[in-house]
Amino acid sequence: MASKFISKGVETIQEAVNADNNNDLATARTLYANGIKLLMTGKKYEKNDRAKEAITQKIKNYLKRAEEIEEILNNPTKEKKKKQKKTTGGDGSSDEEDEEENKLKKSLGSAIVREKPNVKWSDVAGLETAKALLQEAVILPVAFGHFFTGKREPWKGILLYGPPGTGKSYLAKAVATEANGSTFFSVSSADLVSKYVGESEKLVKNLFEMAEEEAPSIIFIDEIDSLASKRTDGEADNTRRIKTEFLVRMQGVGNESKGVLTLGATNCPWDLDAAIRRRFQKRIYIPLPGPEARQVMFKIHIGTTRHNLQEHDHRELALRSEGFSGSDISNVVKDALMEPIRTLQAATHFIEVDHPDQPGRGLCCCSPSTAGAIEMSLMTIPANQRDSVIVLPITVADFYRVLASAKGSVGDEDIQRHVEWTSEYGQEG
Repeated sequence: MASKFISKGVETIQEAVNADNNNDLATARTLYANGIKLLMTGKKYEKNDRAKEAITQKIKNYLKRAEEIEEILNNPTKEKKKKQKKTTGGDGSSDEEDEEENKLKKSLGSAIVREKPNVKWSDVAGLETAKALLQEAVILPVAFGHFFTGKREPWKGILLYGPPGTGKSYLAKAVATEANGSTFFSVSSADLVSKYVGESEKLVKNLFEMAEEEAPSIIFIDEIDSLASKRTDGEADNTRRIKTEFLVRMQGVGNESKGVLTLGATNCPWDLDAAIRRRFQKRIYIPLPGPEARQVMFKIHIGTTRHNLQEHDHRELALRSEGFSGSDISNVVKDALMEPIRTLQAATHFIEVDHPDQPGRGLCCCSPSTAGAIEMSLMTIPANQRDSVIVLPITVADFYRVLASAKGSVGDEDIQRHVEWTSEYGQEG
């Protein structure tokens, strides 16, 4: 329940940030208020203390901005005077220009991941080559800076590509967690595209400048193909300028981006512009997980939920999920975790037994022929006894029922296209 409110709250806050960036302050104020309410509701149901702290910090930040907007809307003449004030500094730039640049940087401020996602390398099943290269590019330069002297330099651009749901964004979360001492910027094309002429390339420029100021830093751009697709003769000038600025910043010509790693992720690497593709010195294919990786994924996603699966059961599940992506396996586990709840919903009789997880007695579903069985449904259990209802542990049979109807989301044709692109431009992860 917590994740439902939190994800909806984050989505609403993102809409508020977009409205804020577009100077639609009245809409932004309303959306911030709605988003904060959703986050507060999600926090109430959240059980993880670290997640609660992160949500609290986000609420404080967004509440502060909502209050600032309230002040601006209540005193529009005061804000107007601020904008009209123009003075030229010693470097020839005006206060208005500085204010505009600060506004752009502020809009990118939400891209900085201050709270670590808590995804460790050990949480990423398989993908040893990808993890090793990311450690080379991110961890070693910070921990052992003296290794990189003379012509030995850390990687400046790494592209993660592969079918949807194979763990590209999950890897990026692991980088954000493990990159102690580094600043992590997570952006999408929506963060860098503006309807105002000339503002998009300024956003790209400011993003890299902020990354340099916060170095060592990582800029993670998800779905980078939507930002840096192949240039065509008929494309709009502003689109071409964004790509040009992006190329210049990644290349570092006249703007040496020391200590900045650009990490891109895409499902369609063949759509990338050739010049941008070359800027990514390492292009790593993130394929569908193999049997061993799938086995580990089942264990990770089941987590601490009560179950009675043995090692051989995990192996069997891995064999039965051939062709499934990491995202597919996550969905299978989520579905299987609901099976004991469905059993409770269908139950017609319950019996009192010793509770396995807490002191005292609890209600466990049973067949009508069980001695001492009480005829009742889940929803007719008295409110004061509902906390004592026992949820049965997950069994391998629950997974078999789900897998019988589950299908992989990645087609053979898509995989073949990635394999062919890898043979020409990339390497296995």
